[in-house]
Amino acid sequence: MLQGKKIVLGITGSIAAYKTAYLIRALIKKGAEVQIVITPAGKEFITPITLSALTSKPVISEFFSNRDGTWNSHVDLGLWADVMVIAPATASTIGKMANGVADNMLVTTYLSMKAPVFVAPAMDLDMFAHPATQKNLEILRSYGNHIIEPAEGELASHLVGKGRMEEPDKIVELLERFFAPSGLLAKKKVLITAGPTYEKIDPVRFIGNYSSGKMGFALAEACASCGAEVTLIAGPVSLSTHHPGIQRINVESAEEMYKASLKVFPEMDAAILCAAVADYRPSQRAMEKIKRETMETMTLQLVPNKDIAASLGAIKHPHQILAGFALETTDEQLHAAAKLKKKNLDFIVLNSLNDRGAGFGYDTNKITILTRHGESTVYPLKSKREVAYDIVTKLAEYL
Repeated sequence: MLQGKKIVLGITGSIAAYKTAYLIRALIKKGAEVQIVITPAGKEFITPITLSALTSKPVISEFFSNRDGTWNSHVDLGLWADVMVIAPATASTIGKMANGVADNMLVTTYLSMKAPVFVAPAMDLDMFAHPATQKNLEILRSYGNHIIEPAEGELASHLVGKGRMEEPDKIVELLERFFAPSGLLAKKKVLITAGPTYEKIDPVRFIGNYSSGKMGFALAEACASCGAEVTLIAGPVSLSTHHPGIQRINVESAEEMYKASLKVFPEMDAAILCAAVADYRPSQRAMEKIKRETMETMTLQLVPNKDIAASLGAIKHPHQILAGFALETTDEQLHAAAKLKKKNLDFIVLNSLNDRGAGFGYDTNKITILTRHGESTVYPLKSKREVAYDIVTKLAEYL
């Protein structure tokens, strides 16, 4: 999403300026071109030599670099950039931006910027919470700036609270989401299932699995960012959605997910079944907590749950696209291909637990996409957000 993008990165006088080295590396790795504009105070925390080495560009700090009549044009920077990111943004700089105090090159560049602006505050918790800072942030929001909320944690003062500049990888993710091809799935309705299901044994115990829901939620965000109306049916996970184009339905058991999926699927253009649905559930559920003292041994009789993928595959119309996931440990492609055919899927996303960094709980994934036409595409290990866009691209080809 950032390939070829021109980014002005503004750096101010905060200890968090050291993080910009990692941010620059990540942006350039994504294919972006980065131009640094730094305040005089910012140079006390990270040197222009370091920044120039990372960006392969001279660092801009002053209006006049030499005494030969040459000068740095904030107007040209404002026209050149696809986006401006100010990270870290101190309380002082935020106040100047909000009130148009153009006393340095960074603020002047901001005031000339034609491109969207992202602001990542970094300061002590009391400074961030102060009404003046909050008012200035609200002013910046009203101007259309994007505020990257700071994280909570230990600060430079060794106090703990909200004020840490967001981590570089999170900032890169936000920028990728912003530049996602918004029209790729325009006017399409997409159903996504995510997370595990819990099959109750008694009121406090259940059968479940290790699914975190991260892959399914990344898919929901990616589809919504590409213009789709997303219905996300989520099992019990501690994740939240961010895009307003996502309608979330929370369920717990496989039966609940089955009923919700069958209800909404007829209105969908596509469905991506990413949830790790329990194949079995206890045949009987105790209505009260089972006491260990009353049972020396316990045997659970399990019965199969309904197959959501097969059920949707049996009712899907020719214009609908159905994709599934296969998590395998042996003969991966063979088992995935069999599942693809048996459940009438258009394509299937294969994960192997033999691949390091793939499967449950990770922030990364390594997939192979198999299609009903016999095609097989292997992708390298990527973040689950990047994997989501690979899958969305494949879905868009079908739609």
